[in-house]
Amino acid sequence: MEQLIQQLSFQDLSGTFTVADVVIAIILSFILTAIIAYVYQKTHKGTSYTQSFVHTLILMGMVVSLIMLIVGSNIARAFSLVGALSIIRFRNAVKETRDVGFIFFAMAIGMATGTRFYLLAIIATMIISLIILMMSKFNWYAQTARNQVLKIHIANNQDFDSIFDASFVKFTDLAELISIDSVRSGMLTELVYSISLKKNVKTQEFLATIKNLNGNQKVSLITGYNTTDL
Repeated sequence: MEQLIQQLSFQDLSGTFTVADVVIAIILSFILTAIIAYVYQKTHKGTSYTQSFVHTLILMGMVVSLIMLIVGSNIARAFSLVGALSIIRFRNAVKETRDVGFIFFAMAIGMATGTRFYLLAIIATMIISLIILMMSKFNWYAQTARNQVLKIHIANNQDFDSIFDASFVKFTDLAELISIDSVRSGMLTELVYSISLKKNVKTQEFLATIKNLNGNQKVSLITGYNTTDL
């Protein structure tokens, strides 16, 4: 009877970890990935923020921690786990490149807690989170001149090669034609420019000048497209 109880005990079945190991790994991974999620929320810019992604960061950190406990140092388990996870397909595209960094951040912390490198996980979370907050607060590596997208509709019989040159010289530091397309069933031509307005230029005055030149057709100026998903 005593031998049967020993065979059914949790530690004998797991062999490499105890209940305390599981509790510590999951709780610590939750706390640390919650910090990562908070940093992500506070430093996120643009309109692509989703609560589900933040929840996924926390969930992924805990799951990875559990997976590392299961695998341990057993190579056979590692290969069987890779085969089991290979059936999963991720169909949602990552909208921002920095999101990939946070995904790997949460995974690394989950791996550290799952392999019982608790101090490493805590120190890494604090240092990396502090660096991310500093980069966001002081706006490191931001370009001083931000390009904007200008869309102009003109009649098909208008010569667009030089009609806007004088206005671009007056109001912009840079104006580059990106694309030419026909719109409204071919009745109009749409010109797309990448421009950089000069300092102290009034946007309303610039757009009014362009509208006078294109026959009061539609003119659109898209700002902030470098930090916003369109």
